[in-house]
Amino acid sequence: MTPRAEDDPAAGHARTLLRTATRYSGSRCVALCLVSIAATGAGLLLPAALGRALDLLLAHAPATRWVLCCAALVLLLGLLDAVQTVLTGTVDARTTAWLRRRLTGHVLAAGPRAADRFGSGDLVARLVGNAAEAGTTPAARAALLAALAGPVGAVVALGLIDWWLAAVFLAGAPLLALLLRAVSRDTSESASRYQRAQGRIAAALAEAVEGVRTVRAAGAEGRETARVLRALPDLSRAGHRMWRVQGRAAARAVAVAPLLQLGVVAVAGVLLTRDRLSVGEVLAASRYAMLATGVGVLVGRLAGLARARAAARRLGEVDTEPATVFGARRLPDGPGRLELRGVTARRGGRTVLDGVDLDVPGGTTLAVVGRSGAGKSLLAALAGRLADPDAGDVLLDGVPLRELPHEDLRGAVGYAFARPALLGGTVEQAIGLGLPSPSPGRIREAARTALADDFVRRLPDGYGTAVADAPRSGGESQRLGLARAFAHGGRLLILDDALSSLDTVTERRITDALFGDGPGTTRLLVAHRGATAACADAVAWLDGGRVRAVGRHEELWRLAEYRAAFGDGAGPADTGDSDVPPVQDTQDGQGEGRDSMSGRTRTGAGAGDGTDS
Repeated sequence: MTPRAEDDPAAGHARTLLRTATRYSGSRCVALCLVSIAATGAGLLLPAALGRALDLLLAHAPATRWVLCCAALVLLLGLLDAVQTVLTGTVDARTTAWLRRRLTGHVLAAGPRAADRFGSGDLVARLVGNAAEAGTTPAARAALLAALAGPVGAVVALGLIDWWLAAVFLAGAPLLALLLRAVSRDTSESASRYQRAQGRIAAALAEAVEGVRTVRAAGAEGRETARVLRALPDLSRAGHRMWRVQGRAAARAVAVAPLLQLGVVAVAGVLLTRDRLSVGEVLAASRYAMLATGVGVLVGRLAGLARARAAARRLGEVDTEPATVFGARRLPDGPGRLELRGVTARRGGRTVLDGVDLDVPGGTTLAVVGRSGAGKSLLAALAGRLADPDAGDVLLDGVPLRELPHEDLRGAVGYAFARPALLGGTVEQAIGLGLPSPSPGRIREAARTALADDFVRRLPDGYGTAVADAPRSGGESQRLGLARAFAHGGRLLILDDALSSLDTVTERRITDALFGDGPGTTRLLVAHRGATAACADAVAWLDGGRVRAVGRHEELWRLAEYRAAFGDGAGPADTGDSDVPPVQDTQDGQGEGRDSMSGRTRTGAGAGDGTDS
C-alpha cells in the first residue's frame, strides 16, 4: 500500500515540489492543456464529418463543404500537434531547470549532511536524471487529461449516434479501468526500484572516478569495475519488470479493445439493417469505438507519469534534508574569541565529540591534534558552522553561531582545507571566491602570503589562467586554498589540515607569515605535524572524542600518548625549548591542568572529564 503524504515525508515534499514547479510554468501548462483538449476535440469532430461527407457522396448530394471541413480538421490536427510538441518540450525544459536550481540550492544550503546521507554520485543522479524525469510531470498531466477526454468524448459521441452503441462499450469499460489501474501501480513500483539501482551505480562510479589513481596503482580495474556494476542485475530486473508490466497491459488491451470495437461495429451493423443508422454513421461509430478503446495511449501516458512520480519522490527525499537556518542577531565588534561549550556531535550512530569545552581568546592560535578519527576535522567544521552539534553551543565573540545571519557568519569565518575545491573560471576568481568585490591587489597580496604568487605568474595567462588549464601539484593547490582563506580575511581563520601537502620549508614560511599577522585574527589549526603545533599559542589534544589536555606543544610532548599522536617525530626541539616541566595527564581525573589559552585552572572532579577550559 502506498503511504500517505503525512506518513511519507518524501512523498509530501515531492508533491509540494511538483505543485510549485507547475505554477512556475503555469501559463504554458494552461496553454498546453487547452491545445491538447482542442486537438482532442478536433479528433472527435473528424469521424462525424467523415461520416456526413460519406452519406452525402453515396446519396450523390453536394458534399464539397463537408469534404473541405474534413480537410480543414486534418490540417488543424497537424498544426495543434506541432504546437503541442513545442509546448511540451518547453514545459519539460523549464520544469526540469527549476527543479535542478531549487534542489541544487537546497543541497548546498543543507551542507555536508546531504552528501553524507546520499553520496555524491547518487545526488548527481537525482539532480540530473531524476529531475529530468520528474520535470515531465506537468506536461504529462496535461497530456493525460487530453488522453482521458478522448475516450470519454468518444463514448458520448457513440451515445449521440445511438444509445445502444454506448451501452455495448460501457459493458466492457470496467475491464479497461482495472487494466489502467494495475499499470499505474506496477509501473510506479518497478520505476522506483530501477531508479534506486541507478543511484547505487552512480554513487559507486563517483567513488571510483575520485580514486582512479589509487585503482590504477593497485591494478584493481577489474575488481573496481565489478563493484561499480554490482547493482546492474537489480537494474536489469527492474527494467525488465517495467517492460513486462507494459507488455502485459498491451496484451490485455489487444485482447479487450478489439472485442469492444467488434461489439460496437456489430451492433452498428444490426442498426444499419434496421435503417436506424446510415453508412456514414456506421463509419463514424467504428472510428469512435477505436478512440474509446485507445488504451495504448493511456497506458503510455500512465507509465510515463508513474516514472515521473517515482523520480519526484527521490527528489522529495533530498528535499526532506533540512537546510541550515540562520538567525538575525548581529555580530558585535570583537577580537574573534571562539568558545565551544559542551559540544557533542554524532556521525553514523557514533559519538565523535563528547562534551567538548574550549576557549580560544581573540587573536591567538589554537592547534588541534589527535589520532586519526579523533574528530579534529569535525571540530573544525563545527567551529565555523559548516555543521551543527547535536548538543552544546559554539560562540563567536559571545554570540552563538546559530543566531548569526548568514552574511555575518561567512564574513567573519574563513576556511582552508587539505584538498581545496578550486571553483571559478580563472585562478584569480578561485582565490576571490566568496568576496563581494575582490580587488586584484588583495588577490595578489593573499597569494604572496600563501607563497603562491610565483608559480601563478608562471602560468600561461598568470592569474587569468583557467583553473582547468592550470597544472599544479597537491601543495600548489593547497597554497591556492590558503590564498583564498587569506583573501577572505575575517576575525576567525580555520585551517583544516591545510598545510599537509606542503614541504617543511614552505610550511614554516607560511606559518611564520600566518602567525605573524598580529592580534587581529583568531586561528584554529588542525595539525598533523609537531612542527606546526609547536608554532601555535596552545594545543588542544583530542583523544576518544574529548579534550584530553590543553597546553603548549613542548609541555604536552612530555606525555608518551601525546607523542604517539604524531608520525613525524617532531618534538620540543622544534621550538628550542626543552627545559619545561612536564604536564600532568588529566585523563584519569587526577592532578591539575592549566589552560594556557585562557589562564583558567581546573582541579579535582572538574579535570576528570579530560578538558581544560
